[in-house]
Amino acid sequence: VLAFSSSVARGHVGLAAIVPALQALGHEVIALPTVLLSNHPGHAHVGGGQIAADQLRAMLDALAANGWLGEIDAVLTGYLPSVQHVDFAVDAIRRVRDANPSAMVLCDPVLGDRPKGLYIDAAAADAIRDRLIPHASLVKLNAFELGWLTGRDIIDQSSVAAAARRLCSAPVVATSVPAGETIANVLVEGGGVRSCRVPRLARMPNGTGDLLAALLLGHRLNAPVEDAFARAVAGVDLVARASSGLAELALVPNLGSIATVAPAIAEPIEAALS
Repeated sequence: VLAFSSSVARGHVGLAAIVPALQALGHEVIALPTVLLSNHPGHAHVGGGQIAADQLRAMLDALAANGWLGEIDAVLTGYLPSVQHVDFAVDAIRRVRDANPSAMVLCDPVLGDRPKGLYIDAAAADAIRDRLIPHASLVKLNAFELGWLTGRDIIDQSSVAAAARRLCSAPVVATSVPAGETIANVLVEGGGVRSCRVPRLARMPNGTGDLLAALLLGHRLNAPVEDAFARAVAGVDLVARASSGLAELALVPNLGSIATVAPAIAEPIEAALS
């Protein structure tokens, strides 16, 4: 798996969650950081900055020159802070698919969340919607991101389907969807809509979205999307419960369990289609 996202020296967000999760499922990972930070920016102090798109392109050129792009079965795109990073990701996908036409692409458009709103440049968010998502085999995003990208209000599980189908024709997994006293993860695939509901925890460390993206792709490489969805949600719920009240994801102690945890129950739901 070729993965582009943020990287931190401490904690488990971005590639620091993606890489170990994919490895726990048996996948080798080539990780290219779009930004390199000391820790998640939510902490009091943070150091580091963006890795220039031209530098990432030079790294990809070297991987290609060594003949390794044909070994890549999937690409995962996460945090892309600028239009230049989005253009790099699109070019990388094209080059990987030139070497391996069957390569899968999971797009996780890391744009923002509630209540903070958008936390990348709006032009980059537009580029992700218009130029990157059309290449995706599978899209994973939170309710705020789905609403922002489609101009729809995501107020409940039923409102996800119309927005997802407006976004793209690929299967879409939306997270953080309000569902009464719980939080729903919703899969929209073709004409079907399925929901896995999980408890609403009082405090959730950052990184669960990155972890879900990694587990979703990791399982999808070995199984149908519905099964991958149910297994990925179960893995994140396991780690989230173990991390409740902590400042960082308790990922390392649970790496041995995320690959074997029983799948969550994915229930069919009625969805608004217009």
